[in-house]
Amino acid sequence: MAIRKVLVWDAPTRLFHWLSVVLVAACYITFRLSWTKWHVLTGEALLALVVFRLLWGVFGSDTSRFSRFLVSPMAGIRHLSHLHHREPDTQIGHNAAGGWMVLVLILLLLGLTLTGVYVNNDIADQGPFTELAPAPVANLINKLHAILWDALLAAIVLHVLAVLTYAVVKRHNLLWPMLTGRKRLPPEFPGPRMASITRALLLLVVAAGATAAMVTWL
Repeated sequence: MAIRKVLVWDAPTRLFHWLSVVLVAACYITFRLSWTKWHVLTGEALLALVVFRLLWGVFGSDTSRFSRFLVSPMAGIRHLSHLHHREPDTQIGHNAAGGWMVLVLILLLLGLTLTGVYVNNDIADQGPFTELAPAPVANLINKLHAILWDALLAAIVLHVLAVLTYAVVKRHNLLWPMLTGRKRLPPEFPGPRMASITRALLLLVVAAGATAAMVTWL
């Protein structure tokens, strides 16, 4: 059977993935070292990245769109029930279970960064919302920030374990395509439609503007 390399992950999606890894690690390191200024900056950069990914999930390439990889939860459960079966890896984009994992990670990152912006503004007494929010709400947001961090770490561990399980049990290398963007597929599997870099840059500008507004007003 002829096998060819197909571009399945565009550059913006791959950059989001790996920059998220770097920024989450940077957030942790700057927190542990009490580098508050850098912690805030890395958190804001992560927020802009997440907002971009949400936009890219609507207007981006086929494999990056939520409408293409989010299926019913039952479909995800059925997919996991066949995890022990070895079969050729012909999946283009996220599988039925992986799509939900991606959504969970993105939502956790969004919640973490938004609460982080509020916590910083609360301490610095900057955001207008800080004056409007009663003390119980402010305390709840502070606690939620810590809870979301723990939840994110748990989700990251689960994500890594899933990638390792696919590598060991099914012999599917999920890491390499996310590094190179390309995957070896039979000729009957057409490549997905890719959105332009120009569109990605425009959405990045929108995401940066939206983040600046949230940093100012939350």
